[in-house]
Amino acid sequence: MEFQEIAQVAAKLRANMAKVIVGKNDTVDLMLIAMIASGHILLEDVPGTGKTLLAKTMAASLDCTFRRVQFTPDLLPSDLTGIHFYNQKEGEFEFREGPLFANLILADEINRATPRTQSSLLECMEERQISVDGHTHELKRPFIVIATQNPVDNQGTFPLPEAQMDRFMLKMSMGYPTQEESVEILRRTVSGDFITGVSSVVAQRDIVAAQSVYTAVRVQEDLMRYIISIADATRHHPDIALGVSPRGTQALLKAAQARAAIQGREYILPDDIKALALPVLSHRLVFKHRSKQQEGKAEALLSDIISQIPVPSDRTSVESSVQ
Repeated sequence: MEFQEIAQVAAKLRANMAKVIVGKNDTVDLMLIAMIASGHILLEDVPGTGKTLLAKTMAASLDCTFRRVQFTPDLLPSDLTGIHFYNQKEGEFEFREGPLFANLILADEINRATPRTQSSLLECMEERQISVDGHTHELKRPFIVIATQNPVDNQGTFPLPEAQMDRFMLKMSMGYPTQEESVEILRRTVSGDFITGVSSVVAQRDIVAAQSVYTAVRVQEDLMRYIISIADATRHHPDIALGVSPRGTQALLKAAQARAAIQGREYILPDDIKALALPVLSHRLVFKHRSKQQEGKAEALLSDIISQIPVPSDRTSVESSVQ
């Protein structure tokens, strides 16, 4: 698969999802970037903005297995990973796979599950495997977790710990639609349940191929240093207790490569990094005063940091990549 073919795959998915999702092109592109880069997605927004619909539409557009799990306080780790049960007819124990043995997982309202259940996702999100009763089961590619949570409802919720947040490649929100988009949503509502008209347009093998090819996108050292400069500034900021981790810098690099790939480019530009820095890095910052964590300060602070760091020249990056 060539980079132009990756761009064609992305174009197919955009067009197919547009049959259901009105507007939100930037949000859809972020989802495509995470999918190509094998990254997990955290959708955080108020109820009713289409978080679950976005995830279900993406799943319907792909020829992949999909499972939706509604997270609740009584959900157990074994409800996700699966269990060994005794088959009386066969006279032996058998393993019954849980919903995590799928390509796309929708973890709806993930912060309503207890920390014990949340922690059952750590191994599969990072290592793409699940260990049950001493047996390790490899997960098939692609494997992507799309989690949703409501940022304003704190009753009966368990905030995700920093280690869990760090495993999400990016965090994004849908936001409210514009007036014109709202009118179009109502038009489609009158016409019926439009998600039933969406069918898969991209095969599983094409996604796996794209995930293998995008890493060939060239990255010059000055752009690597640009990423590290942003991360280093967060680690030494007086208001931040925990800055961007090495996993965070790797995620930003991979996301930038995937963005270039879906645009048919063989090299990344500074604009790729600047466009992805907030959704990839902001949820990884931990403030010294936790009250600021709930005030949406991370994005503003990160934007201020980025504005103060010299940006490598586009021309230099392109010329170096072509050589």
